[in-house]
Amino acid sequence: MDTRPRQRNTILVDEPTSFLALDIIRDHGLRVVGVPIDDDGMQTDALHEAVAPYRPALLYTIPSFQNPTGGTLSAARREQLLATCAAHDVLVIADEVYQRLDFGAPPPPSLATYASGARVLSLGSFSKICAPGLRLGWVHGAPELLERIMRSGLVQSGGGLNPFTSGVMHTLITLGLADGVLDDLKTVYAERSRARCGALREQLPFARCVAPRGGYFVWVTQPGISANVLLPFAREAGVAFHAGPRFVPGDRFDDALRLGFAHYDSEQLREGMQRLARATRRTGSRSSSVP
Repeated sequence: MDTRPRQRNTILVDEPTSFLALDIIRDHGLRVVGVPIDDDGMQTDALHEAVAPYRPALLYTIPSFQNPTGGTLSAARREQLLATCAAHDVLVIADEVYQRLDFGAPPPPSLATYASGARVLSLGSFSKICAPGLRLGWVHGAPELLERIMRSGLVQSGGGLNPFTSGVMHTLITLGLADGVLDDLKTVYAERSRARCGALREQLPFARCVAPRGGYFVWVTQPGISANVLLPFAREAGVAFHAGPRFVPGDRFDDALRLGFAHYDSEQLREGMQRLARATRRTGSRSSSVP
């Protein structure tokens, strides 16, 4: 195990990753270092190279149906990631709120599976798998890690977090109703994902994307078109997205954008893609007219 002093102000993250997570990390004055990902999730060779020099306090990753790319960390890389972090005594925060939102083919086992024997905290959320307004989640980890959380003044001051909603969810689970809600969501989201991706291929045939196998998001790359330049044109056309640079600590992915599909029905999603295609054409024509 590496015994060199740890840089407690440094956190490793997927690159790209959730912009909300980046905002929270920055709010605490912490340094963010991105580790590149591909279709199989975080590149563990790059992780190994980053851990040694930075000696981070922790690693934050979204293993399944990742936000924003929709990709999933492969089973082999999960093992490699945990082995690397264990060797360097790095705490793993696994944001697994999309773990159960597969469209027919479940992802590899949750990192919570390894929580009893590794320094892993796995995060889940009923807001993603039951109803957004619940604002209720859970943490899965080894008892010694959870004990520190349970001693928190924030948790103890109210006898727990969101006790009323916790009681509602306990009843739904006990009655067997929560699984039915989840099954319905997976069916609806799968159909919406197909509608979004089908319209994307039809309306923007030169755009690059990988159809997600679960979750909420599609990551789209349009080479030669700046997402930040496109965004105001898209808003004028009545559609919006989050531009790629929002999801990284630096300024990469300017030609990428994240599209969601969980909120709107299939017809609205197809209409949205038509609007985005019109905005993209306007962006291209405006760029070509500039000397």
